[in-house]
Amino acid sequence: MLRFSKLPALFLAAAILLPSLPAESGPLKIPYEKFQLKNGLTVILHHDPRLPQVAVNLLYRIGGRDDPAGLSGVAHLFEHLMFMGTERVPEGKIDKIMEGAGGWNNAYTSQDQTVYYDVGPARLLPTLLWIEADRMASLAGSLDNKKLQLQRDVVINEYRQSYENAPYGRAWLELPGLVYGPEHPYGRPVIGSLAHIRAVKVADLKRLFARYYSPRNASLVIAGKFDPKRVRGLVESYFGWIPSVGAARQPRMPAATPIRSVRRTIKDKVKLPRLYMVWRSPAHMGPGDAEMDLAAEVLSEGKQSRLYKALVYEQRVALDVTAYQESRALGSQFVVQATAQQDVELDKLERAVGQVLARFRAEPPTEREMSRARNNFEVQFVRRLEKLRNRAEQLNSYYCRTGEPDFVEQDLARYRAVSREALHGQVQGVLAPEKAVVLRVVPDAP
Repeated sequence: MLRFSKLPALFLAAAILLPSLPAESGPLKIPYEKFQLKNGLTVILHHDPRLPQVAVNLLYRIGGRDDPAGLSGVAHLFEHLMFMGTERVPEGKIDKIMEGAGGWNNAYTSQDQTVYYDVGPARLLPTLLWIEADRMASLAGSLDNKKLQLQRDVVINEYRQSYENAPYGRAWLELPGLVYGPEHPYGRPVIGSLAHIRAVKVADLKRLFARYYSPRNASLVIAGKFDPKRVRGLVESYFGWIPSVGAARQPRMPAATPIRSVRRTIKDKVKLPRLYMVWRSPAHMGPGDAEMDLAAEVLSEGKQSRLYKALVYEQRVALDVTAYQESRALGSQFVVQATAQQDVELDKLERAVGQVLARFRAEPPTEREMSRARNNFEVQFVRRLEKLRNRAEQLNSYYCRTGEPDFVEQDLARYRAVSREALHGQVQGVLAPEKAVVLRVVPDAP
């Protein structure tokens, strides 16, 4: 249930209904209604009757950055516990109820938020809403050591499968601290450390629930085929009585840690060495964020991109290479990742990457590169909208970031407005060699 986005952080899930995206086609919109309950819960309705389906997206403003000192991973652990059931819906019943009626559900925790989503036939909507309201209202009362130990074991198993025993998985345990420093809210992996996961107590989880799992710290999106008037009544009935015990979360500003060059080499059970180069970059929706998203497109999207063409096709020093801007609320990171070809030393691979980046800093992208980057980005932007669930998620994400659920056109306008000069200026400032965190993963000799 833990998810790391390797795509631009708007999740490429924004546009709707239009088959193409020419600038003259008029503004893009996701139709919605928004209202707020007396307890502070924001509710967003997106009515789309074309398919007999609904999607529910419930966002809580709690993520890995909110983990208490000494308890990294607790936000993610609590996400798992939300599926353990309540007194009214005991353990295992949530999935049986949803799946038995043709629906499904899941969740994820990022550094900035935790999201629960449910999808199913339109007739299932009252049940989906009732289950989410029941969990919001009463889950803490049913927490006990048995449930905690069960999900602790699940998370420890996830830690081992996805990080300790997954090829190159250890890199994602190392990089947060190297990039941000241990005092920064992003300086720990979302999944936490094994020592901290083992140290969590039921009382810690109940304090977290009381502080963050509150109506005024959440927003609810309902999308699909439904009667808006009836749904308003259901939401008021199911959620309106729940008290807002905790205060709305205030942004936790990052510690003023210096940006510096860091180098580290780790061993892992892999066949080929891999290079990670990471820079701190502009925050999501902030000045420079769109430029760095498009810079990643120029560098590694397609066979004619600068990194792929030089490293994979011409020099043949890399088996694969990618670049991406991982956008976050308190500051982002720009990642270049390359896997070495057989018998290619990492020194040689790093020099090749450095040469491409040095040229990128010296010369702005061509108009052809800019056009290709924008077009690739906009195509992905639109295609993601085919799924109702993505639209529900995007409305909630935009609301959380900007206060405006339908921010599609404004978001897309950021990318259309990027000039060659602006992109080049951001590349020169962000991708400086003296600011790079370089992590090398080398095979652990048998």
